[in-house]
Amino acid sequence: MKVVIFGLTISSAWGNGHATLWRGLCRALGARGHDVVFYEHDVPYYAAHRDLLDPPGCRLRLYDTWEAVRQEARRELDTADVGMVTSYCADGRAASALVLDSASQLKVFYDLDTPVTLSRLKRGETVPYLPEDGLADFDLVLSYTGGRALEDLRTQLGARRTAPLYGSADPDAHRHVAATELPRSALSYLGTFAADRQQRLEQLFIEPARRRPERRFVLGGSQYPADFPWTDNIYYVWHTPPPLHPAFYCSSAITLNVTRGAMAEMGFCPSGRIFEAAACGTPVLSDTWAGLDQFFTPGEEILVAETTDDALAALEVSDEELGRIARAARDRTLAEHTAHSRALDMERLFDATWSEHDLANHG
Repeated sequence: MKVVIFGLTISSAWGNGHATLWRGLCRALGARGHDVVFYEHDVPYYAAHRDLLDPPGCRLRLYDTWEAVRQEARRELDTADVGMVTSYCADGRAASALVLDSASQLKVFYDLDTPVTLSRLKRGETVPYLPEDGLADFDLVLSYTGGRALEDLRTQLGARRTAPLYGSADPDAHRHVAATELPRSALSYLGTFAADRQQRLEQLFIEPARRRPERRFVLGGSQYPADFPWTDNIYYVWHTPPPLHPAFYCSSAITLNVTRGAMAEMGFCPSGRIFEAAACGTPVLSDTWAGLDQFFTPGEEILVAETTDDALAALEVSDEELGRIARAARDRTLAEHTAHSRALDMERLFDATWSEHDLANHG
């Protein structure tokens, strides 16, 4: 296949979760012989933190203005099997119009932020990356979130065919490494600051740090405010680029996953961080949400916490038991949750949509 994608970013992992997912997925698609072209608006805040200019598996096209690249993008689309636009694409509406008007055989929208999209619509806000007429004109709408989000995409945005395409780990990038650059910690957390994660982060990370002052906690990520409630035993690592993620995970006995509020409320929303850490062989402690057990079995492949006491209890789990949980999670991830697995899922979804079109056209 030739797949042309208009996305947020693949060149910079600063302050977003899109880039890491696309790096693994494009690598996997390229390894399977597909031709992938990725269009990214070259914005200053990603340019200043760019950490990948030649992503494996795809041709990256950075552009300054939509008008400067529109004709070229149209030519690429007219010879494409699939034209795709993603959530938070800087030129989402223009790109959607171009894809829908092109000769690409399959028109796809991939919402990597479905709960955020739907919550903004519910509040009556304009969602700039969505076409004004919704998603009814796309042949397939993919969602990073499953469960009832798929039905809401149909009822609220008119999507005709929806399917989940979850996050993943890239075993070439996410694997166990010797963590020598960071101090060993009892619990780590890796994530950009988000206000709707703050309450859970305080419950499951900050408060445990307060109650266990003799233990070291490590937090990595950008955009944390000056009034963040640091404690003396929290070691802060500013923006951690993807190549350093394995060392970050492997430096801690347990790593924490905290889900954004809108996503947790909707459920079926596994963060890519869960799969990354599991692939690195680090035990994961996660907040709880509907559908978590569809990806990992609580107590066997993942630790789950709803309260501070739950998080403190996880810190007392023996090294032997943590090792068993980590091995089970890694086995599950490598079997079901790799970028290669998601590339196969994508192929099957495209094939099923094409088959449905053929039946409709010849029925």
